[in-house]
Amino acid sequence: MDYTAITVNVSDDVVTITMNRPEKMNALNGTMRSELTHAVMDAPNHGRVLVLTGSGRAFCSGQELSFGEAANLDLEAVLRDEYVPMLRAIVDCPLPTIAAVNGVAAGAGANLALVFDVVLASEDAYFVQAFAKIGLIPDAGGTWFLPRQVGFARAMGASLFADKIGAKQAADWGMIYESVPADDFAAHWQARAGQLAQGPTQTYHHIKQALRASFDNDLDTQLALEAELQGKCGKTRDFGEGVAAFVEKRTARFQGR
Repeated sequence: MDYTAITVNVSDDVVTITMNRPEKMNALNGTMRSELTHAVMDAPNHGRVLVLTGSGRAFCSGQELSFGEAANLDLEAVLRDEYVPMLRAIVDCPLPTIAAVNGVAAGAGANLALVFDVVLASEDAYFVQAFAKIGLIPDAGGTWFLPRQVGFARAMGASLFADKIGAKQAADWGMIYESVPADDFAAHWQARAGQLAQGPTQTYHHIKQALRASFDNDLDTQLALEAELQGKCGKTRDFGEGVAAFVEKRTARFQGR
């Protein structure tokens, strides 16, 4: 597929998708959503970790809107037919996924970031649930992910007031994993991605399965799932290598199998 709204780069088993509409602050239109869905689903064919970032000064400013188009936009259909497949592709991706938030993440752009397994943000980035300012509710998974990450009270306040939440505050709240000095940001997320790309890929997949399931499972069900997934990990080549490296006091050489 030839991409026009994004770019895809593969280096050292890291698949980096860059939203590439800097003149629009990487606003999400139909083309970008379709391309993101395709690129995310294709990523496991090319690497062992997936990163999403933005070009220019923004990560993603959210849904592209204009006054003339907004009145005729079927938001339910757009969410159902375009956003849901994109979000499911990210959630279901077997690779560890990183959102490298380089700048403003607003509206659907903020919640797009929160769908990823790990969110790293430059200290000069911020997140804003901007929906109420235009008479909408948080979407793109925001009503599911946000309260699970920051708690009900903070999710409600962020949604009602639509305040800007800086990267450091987001990290303090548990909304994201790390806030990183702007000058070091690119090197930092690249190093983090490189670390995961050299790790036990199947184990990462099972970690994702277990943690996501924990919100819906009771204790007994979760313990049974842990046992099942641990059994699968124990049959991988990487488990054997990890044990050997531990005994031999050396760095493990994982192959993702």
